[in-house]
Amino acid sequence: MTAHRSPGPALAVVGATGAVGSVLLQILSQRADVWGDIRLIASSRSAGRVLTVRARETEVLALSEDAFEGLGAGDVALFLTPAEVSARWAPVVTARGAVVVDQSAAFREDPEVPLVVPEVNGHAVRVRPRGIVAGPDCVTAAMITALGALHAEFSLAELVVSTYQAASAAGRAGSASLRRQLSVVAGTSLGEQPGDVRRAVGEDTGPFAAPLALNVVPWSGELRADGWSSHELAVRAQTRRILQLERLPVAVTCVQVPVVNGHSLTVRARFEREVDAVQAREVLEAAPGVVLADDPAAGEFPTPADAAGTDPAWVGRVRASLDDPCSLEFFACADNLRTGAALNATRIAELVAGEFA
Repeated sequence: MTAHRSPGPALAVVGATGAVGSVLLQILSQRADVWGDIRLIASSRSAGRVLTVRARETEVLALSEDAFEGLGAGDVALFLTPAEVSARWAPVVTARGAVVVDQSAAFREDPEVPLVVPEVNGHAVRVRPRGIVAGPDCVTAAMITALGALHAEFSLAELVVSTYQAASAAGRAGSASLRRQLSVVAGTSLGEQPGDVRRAVGEDTGPFAAPLALNVVPWSGELRADGWSSHELAVRAQTRRILQLERLPVAVTCVQVPVVNGHSLTVRARFEREVDAVQAREVLEAAPGVVLADDPAAGEFPTPADAAGTDPAWVGRVRASLDDPCSLEFFACADNLRTGAALNATRIAELVAGEFA
């Protein structure tokens, strides 16, 4: 195990070899170096691999009690793992006195675990009775910085959202499945007859409920009561928690689209008082973590292809509602692996590290 190379806190990255983990290692190499020992942890299948972080080759450790040896007060473990892995191992880390930053769904609904987006509610990091801080899912993260800034100015009263979710949100398997499907349909006349895309793609649609190539799939998650999906209800619950609006009316429709990386959303937000597009643009231009790209006459508006690989949430198509002076419509895009997961988790971890500086 690598010795501390500086007096900074240690950082353990659990799930370092996954899709989000790979992006996070890039981010660590691009941001200010606040860390001492950085150790990389993954499943036993990946143990022994050598990855580069901050220009230093680091061997991946197998997830075990030994992997956390030496972690203690002032150190941070960042979990980029499925919920069941986080639920099992996060208490092992906190028992040693270290803080856990978790990007899974394991703790997002726990009232003793703050759900944090630093640009919106970074202060919440400091109150963590269980020693754990959670980050939202990548869909919620794509809109919440813009929405938080607008809420602070105009007081949000109601929210209606439709998502356009990238394949990479399902990990490497999602991206690989979309690319395979695209290779099957490329150069064909598929998509003009009932069922022809489905027959060509076959029964293996990967982590998606239907073929994604040449298609959109209005489903993400598991079935819940009254036809809602678990992911739709999660976006609703997380938005309420982050903005501290427990009774906020929220309606979400989740849709998978044939985009490799970059979530997009259409947002209709109703506020407690009248709002116009000029005011809203001024707020968004000043909002941390948001870039306004809103000049349709010049063909300027956000797209996931342009947002991929970038840090901000991109917002455009800002319009006052035609039928309600208190409502605003806008479109948002963000890199779901970077902005929606790895970068948010990194920023949370840096806030925690700052407490011990």
